[in-house]
Amino acid sequence: MNNEQLSAFKAWFDKFVAGFYSDDEYINANIKMKEEHTGRVCSEMLYLADQLHLVGNQRLLAETIALFHDVGRFPQFLKYQTYSDPKSINHCLLGLEVLQKENILVQLPDNERQIIETAIRYHGEKELPNNLTGDTLLLSQMIRDADKLDIFNVVIKAYIQRRDDPDNFKLEMEVLDEPRCTPEVLDAILTGGRIDYKALRTLNDMKLCVLGWVYDVNFVPTLRRLKQRRHLETIFEFLPDTPDIRKVREKIFAYVDSRIE
Repeated sequence: MNNEQLSAFKAWFDKFVAGFYSDDEYINANIKMKEEHTGRVCSEMLYLADQLHLVGNQRLLAETIALFHDVGRFPQFLKYQTYSDPKSINHCLLGLEVLQKENILVQLPDNERQIIETAIRYHGEKELPNNLTGDTLLLSQMIRDADKLDIFNVVIKAYIQRRDDPDNFKLEMEVLDEPRCTPEVLDAILTGGRIDYKALRTLNDMKLCVLGWVYDVNFVPTLRRLKQRRHLETIFEFLPDTPDIRKVREKIFAYVDSRIE
């Protein structure tokens, strides 16, 4: 892979996304959110590439994966008007369909195309398959971390906007905003387990789910960045001050500090 190919990928992506904007403000707000998310995930991916000392082809592959990781989100939202995979379609698989239909990766060697497609395929899954190795494993882990880093940013901005200007809030909320937490979700995060997205019932559940992602972070620089930005503290500010939430807070911060130290 070379820089010219990456430049061509970026030009195609910009043109592809532009086709999803319309006169509908609700659709435009959500499409813009994902377009901007992609740009920031590319930046987060390059941050990790620097921290992990990736150069040359590895670095180009990393940025390509970040650029295309959510390409399925755009047709997903246009058709279903939701970013919830359980309520619509698996956006990772849809993204691969888009890339294959458009013949975007055909000029790459088979091994590079397979690395990119595997990382996209599994970036949104509960966990990676245990048979990945080499650059496929490394880059699949990196995109999952880079994606999480920016989703923290996205959800915090959404919580603040919804609190401060609810009348002009146009982003989709996938679950009900109720003042409760589902016991199954609380139990999973308190035991350090992976939260099943299908168990999410309330907005508080989603906040807990995002906090629980720290258990799935692959690289210490990712946790260090989260801590520096105080994203965890900010999300806790949007949760009720209950004994269960205080236990979650203690456990989450203890885990992050132990990994960084």
